[in-house]
Amino acid sequence: MVTFGTATAAPGEKDTGRLEVGETRDGSTFGLPVAVVNGVDDGRTLYIQAASDGDELNGVGVIQRTLPQLDPTELSGTILVCGVVNYHAFQVAEHRNPIDDTKMNRAYPGDKTGTSSERIAAATFNAAISADYVLDLHQGSTSQMIDEVRVRCGTRHRLHEECLELAKVFGCGYILDQKGPDGQLARAAPDEGVPTIDPELGGCVGWDEDSIQRGINGVFNVLNYYGFLDGHHDTRPQTRASGFEQYGSPVGGLIDLKPDLGDRVARGETLFEVTDVFGEPKAEITADSSGVFWRARRLPQVATGEYVCSVGTNVDTY
Repeated sequence: MVTFGTATAAPGEKDTGRLEVGETRDGSTFGLPVAVVNGVDDGRTLYIQAASDGDELNGVGVIQRTLPQLDPTELSGTILVCGVVNYHAFQVAEHRNPIDDTKMNRAYPGDKTGTSSERIAAATFNAAISADYVLDLHQGSTSQMIDEVRVRCGTRHRLHEECLELAKVFGCGYILDQKGPDGQLARAAPDEGVPTIDPELGGCVGWDEDSIQRGINGVFNVLNYYGFLDGHHDTRPQTRASGFEQYGSPVGGLIDLKPDLGDRVARGETLFEVTDVFGEPKAEITADSSGVFWRARRLPQVATGEYVCSVGTNVDTY
């Protein structure tokens, strides 16, 4: 038997339940939606989670459409799933947990007696480090972004190659191979010996069908490659960036982005122009380095210093 929260499954079975992590403001208990898919044959364990940030819903779409396709009688090993991590933020469609104003993916490994986010992080971290591989499904919030996978442990980490292999297997086409901030699951779990990646499935308001499908394909790529399913998957070369340059606006106004997402840009190439509301030019911003146009804000209006776009740099093929 395998148990995750109240979900319990014998070999060849699937079950759903709740992982209790505290109480709401009226004293009612609440739990995260979890699932166990226990294969009929022994094997490895994969942990998948989504909506660590409450407005990043593409990962929820991946889980919603993947779980019905998983037949435990055809599976070797176990899949543990947390469908919504940032419970409070998800309820109000916000990025951060409104109970403690915390970005969940800065709270790992968590603290079971700490803040709301730390308690949720601790509960899900325990599941993550019980696994052999971890997929922490994200997206670029509500901005525009290419579909990519982030390897966050750092190039000098003892599990860097294993994490990079997992990212390549997932196969979004792009990898950001750059050490992440403290508190990210994709940094904390490798420290406990578990290869972990952070697929960033595009960026949108609500969800995007193309990015969700790439996420579904990525999950099944992992299941086939690592022997959970009796399928075949050939890894394909990925475009990898090890640098990430972010650009803000030096003035307020309306932006006009020049490249499209995924375009190669050269050093000195125009990334965006800013005009006033009457169309008069105010600023032209060029790329400091060559790379890939990776991410951009969705709304055209900006204030001085406000984020506009990002370029992935130090690009190669892995």
